[in-house]
Amino acid sequence: MGAERHILILGGTTEARRLAGELDALPGLRVTTSLAGRVAQPRLPAGQVRIGGFGGPSGLARWLREQQVDALIDATHPFAGTISFNAAQAAAEVHVPLLAVRRPGWVAGPGDDWHDAGSLEEAAAALPALGERVFLTTGRMGLATFAHLDGLWFLVRSVDAPEPPAPPRMEVLLDRGPFTVEAERELIRRHRIDVLVTKDSGAAATAAKLTAAREAGIPVVVVRRPPAPPGVTTACGPADAVRWLRRHLALPGA
Repeated sequence: MGAERHILILGGTTEARRLAGELDALPGLRVTTSLAGRVAQPRLPAGQVRIGGFGGPSGLARWLREQQVDALIDATHPFAGTISFNAAQAAAEVHVPLLAVRRPGWVAGPGDDWHDAGSLEEAAAALPALGERVFLTTGRMGLATFAHLDGLWFLVRSVDAPEPPAPPRMEVLLDRGPFTVEAERELIRRHRIDVLVTKDSGAAATAAKLTAAREAGIPVVVVRRPPAPPGVTTACGPADAVRWLRRHLALPGA
C-alpha cells in the first residue's frame, strides 16, 4: 500500500464537517480540517483539527509544504472571502490542487420582497426606509456597522455573544442552526419584526427565516456574497468534492 495522502480542508461549515467525515472513512487518506477559531465552541469534524490562522497566503503555503498536503479543499463560509483568496494564492505557489466547495445561493420566489445590498454598509443604509424592528442574522462580526441606527430596535442572533460597538436598542439571541420555519415564524411574531437582514449564505440550515419572512409579508435585505477568486474549480457539495479527489489523487473508485 502506498503512503497516506494528506487532505487539508479549510472548514467551519456544515459541508466541511460532512466532507471530513466522508474522507476520514476512506482508506489511505489523512484528513486535517482547519478552523479559524472565531467560534468559542465549534462543532468539530472527524479527523485531525487545527485552530487558528496561517498568517496569510505565505504562511498557508509554508504549512502545505511542511505538512506535505496533497490536495486543498476550501469549504469555508461563502463570506469568508480573505481565506479563499489566500488559499488560491498558496495553492498556486505550492502547486497543490485546489477545490472550492460553494453551496448554491438563495433565489427569491413568488411573494418574496427582497432588497439587494452589496455590503453590510448598504444594508444598514437601507433599513430606516424599510422598518423599525429588525431581525439581524448577519453574525456578530459586523454588528458595529449598525451601531449608529439608534432609531431602530434589533433582534441580533449569533452563535457567540457580540461585543461593542453595537446598536443601543437591541436584544441578543444566542443560537445555532438549523432552524425550523415554525420557530422562525414565532420569533418574527413575538418580537413584532418588520424587516429581516441576512447574508446570502445559502443552504437549508438557515433558510427557514426566508420562508417565515415571506409568510409575514416583511421585506428582507439580502447582502450579496463577496467575489470569489477567479479560475478556481468549484463543487456544490461534499459528494462532488469526493469525486473530484478520487480523480485528482487516483483514489480507488475514481
